[in-house]
Amino acid sequence: MVGTMDTLSEEQRSYNMSLIRSKNTKPERTVRSVLHRMGRRFTVNGPKNKSLPGKPDLVLPKLKTVIFVHGCFWHGHGGCKDHRIPKTRTAWWKDKIEGNAARDLRNQARLRDLGWHVVVVWSCEFKTTEGLEALPARLEAAIEARNLVISTKANGPDRHSLRSKRGKPAARKPPSSPPSRRQKPPPRRAR
Repeated sequence: MVGTMDTLSEEQRSYNMSLIRSKNTKPERTVRSVLHRMGRRFTVNGPKNKSLPGKPDLVLPKLKTVIFVHGCFWHGHGGCKDHRIPKTRTAWWKDKIEGNAARDLRNQARLRDLGWHVVVVWSCEFKTTEGLEALPARLEAAIEARNLVISTKANGPDRHSLRSKRGKPAARKPPSSPPSRRQKPPPRRAR
């Protein structure tokens, strides 16, 4: 092995690594708490969380938005003091973290191709009091940016934009006539 020797036995190192959580981390719980205080509804263990590419940490289904809460070390946050390559097995760690970052980018691209809005929150962004205070505004801005797109599509084109290719107003279809027979209402229950 090249580099500095590990001071722990293989069993102790394995035990230490097994204690590192992949779900319900403190940064994830913090983001969930902030979203809840903002009145946003999201899923954590819903079917979309498990079936979407990358298994997002949080899914806001009504807004078609996913939120990833990335740890700076594991996901290779460039320029962050929390992202340091360990001194032992440097080549392995470098490949591991670069692989994680490449996978993250692939999953985000696939989500965007499926029409999802992707928000990435780095854990270092709200370690300080100032960062934690700014987190609600940052999340709201990221969600609202998508909201504007959704609300424009949901409302459809306005009446002024209904034009044919030649610039003339498009012909409108007459409203469909109501069905010839009305169904009888259900009988009332006796009191």
